[in-house]
Amino acid sequence: MAQSRKAGNFGSPAFLFVMTTGIVNLFGDVTYEGGASINGPFMATLGASAAVVSMTAGLGEFLGYALRLPAGYAADRTGRYWLITFVGYVINLFAVPAMALAGSWQVAAALVLAERIGRALRKPTVEAMLSYTTGELGKGWVYALNTALDEIGATIGPLIIALVLLLRGDFRAGYALLTISAAAALVALVVARVNFPLPSRLEQGRTAPAKDFGMAYWLYMLAGALFAAGLMSFELISYHLSKTKIASEQWIPVMLAISTAFGVLTNLAFGKAYDRLGLPVVIAAVCVSAVFSPFVFLGGFWLVLFGMLLWGVGYATQDTLLKAIVAEVLPEGKRNFAFGLYYAGYGVGWLVGSIVAGLLYENSRAALIAFSIVIQLASAPVFFMAARHSQPN
Repeated sequence: MAQSRKAGNFGSPAFLFVMTTGIVNLFGDVTYEGGASINGPFMATLGASAAVVSMTAGLGEFLGYALRLPAGYAADRTGRYWLITFVGYVINLFAVPAMALAGSWQVAAALVLAERIGRALRKPTVEAMLSYTTGELGKGWVYALNTALDEIGATIGPLIIALVLLLRGDFRAGYALLTISAAAALVALVVARVNFPLPSRLEQGRTAPAKDFGMAYWLYMLAGALFAAGLMSFELISYHLSKTKIASEQWIPVMLAISTAFGVLTNLAFGKAYDRLGLPVVIAAVCVSAVFSPFVFLGGFWLVLFGMLLWGVGYATQDTLLKAIVAEVLPEGKRNFAFGLYYAGYGVGWLVGSIVAGLLYENSRAALIAFSIVIQLASAPVFFMAARHSQPN
C-alpha cells in the first residue's frame, strides 16, 4: 500500500511549504494545547462536573471534525482555500485567550466549542494543501513532519501554563498570556500565504490516486471512528487528575507536555515507518494506544505518567497515520471534501466515545477502561479490511 520515498530535498519549495505551515501550527498548538491543559480544572473551578467536562470536550471534538465536511466542500466549490484557512485560524486561536474573561462554566464551554469550530474550518484546507507535497516527500513523512512541529508547540504550551501556575499565577493569567502565541501564528500564516499563494503548483506526480470514494475510504472512516471513540480527551484526564489529587495544578500541564514531547519522536518514527511498511505500523500503534487507560485511571503518579506516554502514541496515530491513510485513497478534485467527510465520521466516533466516557467515569472506572480498550482494538480488523479494498497507487 505504501511506497518507500526519499525524505525530499530540504531546500525544495515543497519542503519549505511543509515547514512554514508547520511553524504556523507550532504557534497554534502553543495556544490551544496550552489552554487545553487547564480547561478541565478551570471548568471544575467554575462548577462543572466530570460529565459536563467530558461532554463539552466530546461535543467540541465532534464539531471540530463534523464541520470539516462543509468547510472542505466550500473550499472545493469556491477555491478560496486561504480565506477559509484564515477565518478558521482567527476563531481557533483567539477563543483560547478569551477564556480569561469567562465568568461561568457555560461561557467557558462555549469558548471551548468555538475553538474547535475554528479548527474545523481550517483543518481540511491545510491538509489538502499539504497533500500536494506528498508526491515529492512521501505521505507519511509530510504529515509526520508537519505534526512533529505541531507537537513541539503542544509541548511548549502546557509548559508555559505550568510556569505561570508555578509562579503563583492563576488559570486566567495563563489563558491571557497565550494571546502572544496566537498573534505569532497569524504572522506565520501571512508569510505562508505570501510565499505559497497556489500550493497546487507544488504537486509532482498524481497525489490523489482515486477516481471517487471507494470501499477502502469508507472502511478507513469507520476504523477511525472506532479508534476515536476510545481515545479520551485530555479534559477528562486532567479533570480526573485534579479531582483525585494525583497531580498538582502545576504538574497536570507538565504531564501533557511530556506526552506530546514523546509524540514528536513518535510522529517522526511513524511517518518514516509508514512510508516503508504501510498498514502494520498503524495496527501496532493502535494496539499500543489501546492500553493507556488502566495506567491513567487506576495508577498513581508514575503509572499515570507512563499511561500518558501511551496516550500520546494514540494522538500521534490520529495526527499522522490516519492522515497518511486517507491520503492513499483521496479522490482527485475532492481533496478538501474528502478530508472533511472523513473527519466528520471521526468526530461522530469521538462524540459518542466522550459521552460514554463521561457517564462511565461517574459510575464505574473499570467499565470506562474496558470500553476504551475494546473499542480501540475493534478498529484493527476494520483497518485490515480497508487495506484489502485499497486502490493501488
